Order: sequence, then C-alpha cells, then structure tokens
Amino acid sequence: MTSVVLVGTLDTKGVEYGWLRERLLRAGVEVVLVDTGIMGDPRVPADVPREAVARAAGTELTELRAAADRGAAVTAMARGAEATLLRMHADGRLDGVLAVGGSGGTSIATRAMRALPLGVPKLMVSSMASGDVAPYVGSSDITMMYSVVDIAGINSVSAPVLANAAEAVAGMAKAFARSSRELRPALPGGGGGRGGDGRPLIAASMAGVTTPGVDAARERLTGLGYEVLVFHTSGAGGRTLETLAGQGLFAGVLDLTLSELADDLCGGILTAGPDRLSAAGRAGIPQVVSLGALDMVKFGPLESLPEHARYRRVRVHNPSITVIRTTEAECAELGRRVATKLRVATGPTAVCLPLRGLSTLGAPGGPYHDPGADRALFGALREGLRGSSAHLYDYDTHINDPAFGRAAADRLHDMIAVREAAA
Repeated sequence: MTSVVLVGTLDTKGVEYGWLRERLLRAGVEVVLVDTGIMGDPRVPADVPREAVARAAGTELTELRAAADRGAAVTAMARGAEATLLRMHADGRLDGVLAVGGSGGTSIATRAMRALPLGVPKLMVSSMASGDVAPYVGSSDITMMYSVVDIAGINSVSAPVLANAAEAVAGMAKAFARSSRELRPALPGGGGGRGGDGRPLIAASMAGVTTPGVDAARERLTGLGYEVLVFHTSGAGGRTLETLAGQGLFAGVLDLTLSELADDLCGGILTAGPDRLSAAGRAGIPQVVSLGALDMVKFGPLESLPEHARYRRVRVHNPSITVIRTTEAECAELGRRVATKLRVATGPTAVCLPLRGLSTLGAPGGPYHDPGADRALFGALREGLRGSSAHLYDYDTHINDPAFGRAAADRLHDMIAVREAAA
C-alpha cells in the first residue's frame, strides 16, 4: 500500500498531525508518523517515537533535554529524522513525505526531505514559505506551501490549507508508487550516469545570454544519443547542478555558462556560492567548460542597484534584473578562480575559449563587447592552468555561434567515449 510519512514535533503540533493522519487515511494511503519533538509529551502516539529519532542521530533524548540547548537539540533531531527517513526509503516504506511547522519544524523536516532522492514527493506546509525558502529547499525538489496562519490548531483558515496538503501528497505518493521502474534509475545513485531510457545524462549550464550556443550544443548531444538536462544559472540552478554532479547523476558536464561565479565575486544576486564549478572535478566526471556570461554581474531592479555599481556600464536586462559589465581586474580574478578550480579536477577537463565574446551582449557590436577585459580573463586562465592536465582550445568565434556549441558538444562526446572505451 502507498505509504506517506508524516514527520514533525508532536508535542507542539500533535493535534494538527493527528488531523492530517485521519485525512490521509481517508485518502487511501498508509501513514507513518515520526515524532521529532523534544520537551513536552506527544499529543498523539507516534509510529516512530522521538527516542528512536534521537538514537538515529547518535544521542539520547534524555541527553538533549538535560543540555537545555534548543539549537543543538533541533540540529540533532533533524539529523535523526534524516537517518530515519533514509532508512524507510531504503526499506521501500516511503512513497511521500508531508510536514507542517514554523521555523524549527521546517528546519527539521526539510533537512530530512533534502536527503531523499530526486522524485520522491516532499511537501512542506510552513509559516516560513512566503519568505526566502532557499535554506529549506536547497537544491532539492521540495514543494513549499504557505500555511497563511501559524500552525496552531485546526480552524477555518488552516483546515482547507492542510486538507489541500494532505490530498496533494496522497496523490503524488500514489503516482510515485505506481510509476514504472524505468523512471527510477534516473534518480541520484541509481543510474550510473544514465537516465530512465538508458541514455547517458549530460548536465548543461545556460543563461538567456548564452542560449543560442547552448541550444546548438544540446541539439548535437541529443543527436549523439545523450539526454541533456539544462540548468539555468540563477544561483539555485548552479547549486543544483553541483549537487547532482556530486551524487554521480551525470556521464558528463557541459558547463558553458559561469555567470554565477561573477556574481559571487562582485556581490551579484544570482551567486551559486564559492563551490560552483567544483563537483564534476571532484567526482572525476568528464567536463567541457567555457566562460559564458562572465562579462556581466546581475543585480535586482534598477532602483536597487548598489551605489558602487551605478557608474559602471549598466543595462536593464528586464524589470527584475539589471546587469553591469565586469572590469579587466574582475575578469582577471575570475580567470584565476576558474583555473584554481579546474586544475585540481580528477577527471578529463577541457576549456573552450570563444575569443570573440562571452554572451549576446558581449559579442562584436554588443554593448558589453570589451576585448581588453576578455583578454585579461583568458590570460589569467591560461596562466593558472599552465602545467595542469586541463586542455585549452581557442575558437575564433563568439559563444553563441552554433559552430562553437557543436564543437564543445563533440569534444565532450569524445572525452566520454574515450573513458568508456578504457573502462
């Protein structure tokens, strides 16, 4: 029978979880209730008691209570919930997860959800869901639902919200449980770099200003028998690419767009953090890299542009995004940072340099065309990769020339073929 796991603090949210359990049972799914509460007595009985969750975290509930450190206790119970749900998933007793809560409950439940494979239904009803949910969602496929009112009893507002959540997760769990087995190998850890239909999976990075070149590469790789997953370099997209590459989901990575590194250096809003461009190299995955969109940094609406950026080359990309051109000094630093990351890669690595421009804005005739800044980027990269195993290839074109995209795709295909032949 389809099984939905409810995970939450039954000392403070026991009434709500008991109500949800009844709704789920009426929806025709089996329910497993996991208690992550710490202090007060649970208001409804749990299938997995809090003592077991604490032990799964490597501690005892009595120790957490005696320490009287709420932050440490929440962290421990989150760790225990993660271990508990992973074990249930491995045992085939988890087809979906539902949780409700405020900041603490959301933190506990979403840590456990993030650990589950891509595709497993995960629904978090939270009073935090109308704000910045990035710390809770991370690079996972968690669905966040705003609770509207706090999770504090069943009332005329919370009842329809929670009812919708129960019906939603029941439907998702049933669909997941009956999904054909050929879909499951595409999940991290299950496919060895291949999708559900057996095609090798490729990750590609793309922004609006590199779309033509990446599209040409994607079409070439698809024709060569690959399934290409494209990640928008929006910060979250880059983090997700890195996470999935680190989990071994891909046979190769076509990382032609590195704009998130420029945002990380210059304080832009679409940074993916300092670990961007690291996972494929650590995992030994063949990767072809270019420098797409390193000629710009993205900020919010024009009126939000920081004072220090107002006197740069500014362009309104759309009502939500304003971009500035990176300087020669910034480009040189970006070249050094890219080289530092790639020279320690443990797998085959190639860098394709489009000498005539890094984006639609940076192509000849474009407002951000700046050969001097591009030369600073290329020069620092060359110097930083000197003596490394990474290979550099120059192309007398801009990044959005279809010929460049096809050439990068062919180079990745050759690298993968050589690796497979040697295996």
